[in-house]
Parts: sequence; structure tokens; C-alpha cells
Amino acid sequence: MNQNITLKQIKKFKIQTNSNSIFRLARNSALKSEIEDLAMDWESFRKIDHTFSDVVSGEMPVTNQKSSGRCWGFAGLNLFRIYLGRKYNLKKFEFSQSYFMFWDKFEKSNYFLENIIATLNKPRDGRLMMHLVSNPIQDGGQWHMFINLINKYGVVPQTEMPETFQSSKSMRMNRMITRKLREFSKTLRDANKKGASLKELRSIKTDMLGIVYRLLTIHLGTPPDIFDWQVRDRKKIFHRFEGLTPKRFFLNHVQLDLDDYVCLINCPMSDKIYNEVYTVKYLGNVIGGEDIKYLNLHSKRLKEAAVASIKDNNPVWFGCDVGKYFHRKLGVMDMDLFDFDLFYGTDFPMTKADRLEYGDSQMTHAMLFTGVDLNSKMKPRKWRVENSWGNKRSDRGYDIMTDKWFDEYNYEVVVNKKYLTDEELGVYKKEPVKLPPWDPMGALAK
Repeated sequence: MNQNITLKQIKKFKIQTNSNSIFRLARNSALKSEIEDLAMDWESFRKIDHTFSDVVSGEMPVTNQKSSGRCWGFAGLNLFRIYLGRKYNLKKFEFSQSYFMFWDKFEKSNYFLENIIATLNKPRDGRLMMHLVSNPIQDGGQWHMFINLINKYGVVPQTEMPETFQSSKSMRMNRMITRKLREFSKTLRDANKKGASLKELRSIKTDMLGIVYRLLTIHLGTPPDIFDWQVRDRKKIFHRFEGLTPKRFFLNHVQLDLDDYVCLINCPMSDKIYNEVYTVKYLGNVIGGEDIKYLNLHSKRLKEAAVASIKDNNPVWFGCDVGKYFHRKLGVMDMDLFDFDLFYGTDFPMTKADRLEYGDSQMTHAMLFTGVDLNSKMKPRKWRVENSWGNKRSDRGYDIMTDKWFDEYNYEVVVNKKYLTDEELGVYKKEPVKLPPWDPMGALAK
């Protein structure tokens, strides 16, 4: 029989709390102030230092995703612009984040509807169906979803498809399109029950995609097919390129081979093993594109690969759980910055594996490593992070991640495959183990 809370227990808890002067002080402070400021450790605060031993060249002013969950695309496009900026000696440049957002949501809509067709024999109220309809076109994404969009649609300068009110505040757009997609899922399942053939279902789906395209155009504008790009570099030299397509712009001007990049994760959960490659069922955006693919390695190897990349002047896309032990205004991710144990009078001893297995942590945000601070033994002390939350905070928008925080809350880095050992690269080429769609490794960066 379940046990209820008794009044006697409540009285005991009240006496225990009110009789402790430290708890009363914490309560009185918390009622009027930010917990992060109250629990901040002074010794850690005064050690905050935005200098690094190694920083890649070509950093630009920080971008701003505003009230949207496009960090994964911002981080990827920010990586691209470093290489474009070096090539043309640019001081400032942004790729269109609305352009990638448009095609991501269009492809996610098709991906969702295809999954509905593929699961017509599954129960409507089963866990899989409930998962599929829960958030079919959310803003979040993963590295392979990003490169799928680039490979198919290319990139354009922000001047060719600027930010809109809806791209910067995406909640309403997402809500309206999600309503239609859920309606469409019912329509497809009802048509199947009435005996519609697969060909007929696909015809219905095509009409549905036409509606989604229209909704996206209303919110984001129409993506350009051909454009001219002109820019003046740091030396005031003028450059103009005419008749570009989005794919040609990427291939001829960014010039990165996306097949060279591999995605490494650190997942110490008890049902995962190291030196194994994983994917996640029903997670993606472009039908026929690359599947999500992770190589699970110890955190030490993720750091070694990231350090090697930065020392070679190559920035690193990564994914982490940004909300933990992070002071947003200061832009510092540090396990020692807050003494929550002292403030609350209880410890928080869960390990990284515990937090993943019991829902306390997962990847939530993608950013870019542009620097690392190495000690005399060439081991990382802290990491320089290019965020996408604007330049009014931290060091003009560039954040700090301590190496200890990396171990606890960083989950993913994307590096060139040349930074892997032959053994690791061999494992990466294997057929991946398929994880269920609700696995923590299926979390999307927002």
C-alpha cells in the first residue's frame, strides 16, 4: 500500500528547517534574488579569465538566434563563415539562418509524414506514435541533420534571405504547422483504414507538403534560387560574384568536404559501450540523407580530438547540456562556480551516467569551440566557446567552459576524421547500433 504524507511529518520538517539559521538565511535571500548569484563561489568567480593559449583565426562578431531553437544550424553556419572569412579576408559575415530553417522545416514535415505512412500498422495511442506527433518540426537538430540540408540546398548570405519576425520568434510558426501535421497524420491513417493504396497515400502527402510550403513561405519568405554576392574585405577590396546558386556558393566559396567530418559522443550510460557506433530510430530530417551517426568514446578522446583540431586552426562544432552550472550573463560553464551543496544543505552526487539514465541531463545546445587554454603539460584548462545568444553578455558573446565542466556536461564534438585513430575510424564505418527514438542520445540541440 502506498504511504501518504502525514501532518506529523510536515510539522517535523518545518521545525527542522526553521531551526537552522543557514536555511533561513538561504530562504530569505532566494525570495528576492537569483540563485546563481547567491550560490556563486567567490574564489571561482575571481578566477574568470577570457584569455586562451590557442585560438583559431577568423573569429567574427557573435550571432543571435533570439527566441528560436536553431543553435545547431547557427553553430554550423558559424563554422562555415570562419573559412569563408579567411578566404576573402572578411571582418563580418553571416549566412542566412532563415534559409536553412525553411528547408529544415520543409524536410522535417516530409520526414514526419513518411514516418506516419511507415507506422500505419502501429497503435494510435502507442509510445511510438505519441513520440512522433509530440513535436514533429521543432527547431532543434543534430550535426547530420545540418549537413543533410547543406548537401541538398547549399547556403546563401543573410542578405539574400534575412531574418524575419517569425524566424527569430518561432513558437507561433511551429505551433501552426504542427497543428496541420497532426491533422495530416490523422488524415493519412483514416485514408489507410478506408483502403487507400500506398500510391494514393503518397499523392495525399504531396498535396499536404504544398500546404506546408505555403505556410513556411508566409512565415519566412521564399528561398532564392539564384543570387549575386558582393562584399568589401578588410583591405577595402571589392569582390562580386554573379549568378550563384546556393549549392554553388557552398561548393565554390566555403569549400569544405562534409564527408570528412565525424561525430563523437561521450555517453557513459550502462546500456552503451565505448568504441561503438550508434544511430537513433526515427530521428532525422531529409529522406535519403545521412542517418544520425555517433561514435561513443571516453571524454578524454573527445578532448584530444578537439584540441588537435583547434591547434590546426579548425573550429569544432559541439553539443552540451548548457543549462547546468552555467552563469548566462558571465558566460561561464564551471562545476565550481556555484556552491549549491552549501546553499541548499544537501549534495547533488549523481554521475554523468546517472543524470542521463534518470532524465536529469541530455544534450540541449550546440555551439562552437574556437579556442582552448592549455597548461604547461599541454592539457586543457578551459575552452573558448562561440555561442549564438548575441554580444551583450559574457566576452562580447564568447563564453568559457572549464575542462571539468566538459567532462560532466559536454556530450558531442564534430571533428575531421583525420583526428581519429585507425581503429576508431574503422569502428565509425561499421553499421550502427539502433537506439529507440526516446533514448537520451536522440535529444536535439536547441
